[in-house]
Amino acid sequence: MTLSKAIQSSCSFSTSARRSDPSLTTPVPTPVAPEVDMSKSSQPEEETKHAVVSTFDLFSIGIGPSSSHTVGPMRAAKIFVTDLKDHHVLDKVATLRIDLFGSLALTGIGHGTPDSILMGMEGESPESVETSTIQSRLKAIDEQKALTLDSTNRIKFDPSKDLVFHYFESLPQHPNGMRFCAFDSKGDLLATNEYFSIGGGFVVNERTQLAHGENVFYKGEQDEKTKANKVISQTRTSQDLATAALPFTNATELLELCRRENMTIAQVVLENELRWRSMEEIKEKTFAIWNTMDNAIKNGCLSSDEMLPGRLRVRRRAPGLYKKLLKGLYTTSPLYKDTTIGANQNGQKGGLLGASNGLMGQTAERGIDKVLPRRAVKRLMLPALDYLSVYAIAVNEENAAGGRVVTAPTNGAAGVIPAVLKYYLEFISDNPEQDIMEFILTTAAIGMLYKRGASISAAEMGCQGEVGVACSMASAGFAAVMGGTVQQVENAAEIGMEHNLGLTCDPIDGLVQIPCIERNALGAVKAVTAAQLALNGDGHHRVTLDQVIETMRQTGNDMQAKYKETSQGGLSVCVPVC
Repeated sequence: MTLSKAIQSSCSFSTSARRSDPSLTTPVPTPVAPEVDMSKSSQPEEETKHAVVSTFDLFSIGIGPSSSHTVGPMRAAKIFVTDLKDHHVLDKVATLRIDLFGSLALTGIGHGTPDSILMGMEGESPESVETSTIQSRLKAIDEQKALTLDSTNRIKFDPSKDLVFHYFESLPQHPNGMRFCAFDSKGDLLATNEYFSIGGGFVVNERTQLAHGENVFYKGEQDEKTKANKVISQTRTSQDLATAALPFTNATELLELCRRENMTIAQVVLENELRWRSMEEIKEKTFAIWNTMDNAIKNGCLSSDEMLPGRLRVRRRAPGLYKKLLKGLYTTSPLYKDTTIGANQNGQKGGLLGASNGLMGQTAERGIDKVLPRRAVKRLMLPALDYLSVYAIAVNEENAAGGRVVTAPTNGAAGVIPAVLKYYLEFISDNPEQDIMEFILTTAAIGMLYKRGASISAAEMGCQGEVGVACSMASAGFAAVMGGTVQQVENAAEIGMEHNLGLTCDPIDGLVQIPCIERNALGAVKAVTAAQLALNGDGHHRVTLDQVIETMRQTGNDMQAKYKETSQGGLSVCVPVC
């Protein structure tokens, strides 16, 4: 049964619902997934749904330390508050109840879930929240026992009572479940909703229900059409309905599509993106993703902080490792700009978006073959290990510290793809701007296949669904910019995942630090190795990408829950915190 089907059941609530004791569970009925006759296959219906989602939904800019436990919950809280405001009940809210279930409860503290939800309730978004102010605002909420909904309505809120962790209970739809309930001054229930953070910052939810079961999103018939697009954009519940110029369901179809249309994987993704936005906007958004990745590497390499936050007292290693390399593009000079990726072909520094000979200066009318032309085969010459490691560690140390990173495809795996792309741009690329487009769009296609065929949530798949997927995506991207054929790119993606199968998610103390940071470094190294193995072959291989994705899905389903982002198994219990 798919998640979209599982959340179709809804609840209506009576205004008689009261909360007399904040420590007791509010009498709000929990939606129950409808029973499914497993003897009847749902495959025909599934076959009508393609894998295509926007690259800029798959890669989104947010804050650390977790896409599923930080970015997704912040977005969910923001959506809930926006619903209250749009339907004129925000000013009636006097108190709020937040319930966290499953993995969100078990590792929520270490992953910053309560903090991110409170920021979302105050109207913040992961893309724009000022990270330097979060801790001081959280301290004020705790001391004053008050929360300002959407930065306008100040209500009573005691985190120790009004934020409840259900450690041994999960909502039936997904391990990362949360429930928000808003009450008026008399304790009557005004509105409630349940949300599910399904990985990579994606959020799905029941349509928020007002008292008496009134539907919040579609209150009036006149608003239905305009609201529908907003709902899809905010919650990502209808990605399968997006119109795609070149739809594909799995890797086999993608390869056949590339063969039939004589296109690369990146060209297919670009053609689909043009259904949503212009060529100039695609370029701008792609470079914004890379600039954020690049800045995360820079900030991690040049950080002056000695320790990462949390009880583990983990030391930052990226600054020291970077200094040992004795070379690199990053300096403390004020001449460095956020949009700089290094020297261009003329040996001059220049920002991607401002370069006179860059992609942003080209007209949107240029064809895909001119934006992403065929390339000659390249060979890896320089040793990669040290550079890949330090770049990946830098990003994930920034993530662990709550800095701004890109979900690639998740925050816990945010260092793999930037590290591989950064290494390629510094030491191999002869056309950085084109290579960024090729690399990111290729990796996006592979991420789409995993999102549809399995999951990118560690709470469902373990870390094979995060670092494993990131490794597979980076392998494909590296093979593509190295001049590999479509078959070699698919082979690289398959190798990248095949040797991450069974990888568990067991963060010590619920912090995205050990083993997560080093695991990203190894994921980056394995990605380049996988790509090299594929490039040294002719594209023929025994195991297909589709087979390894299905294997990952089955492995994740069979994996015990204690190894799936609960901190109840593996290193989490074998390594003492103090």
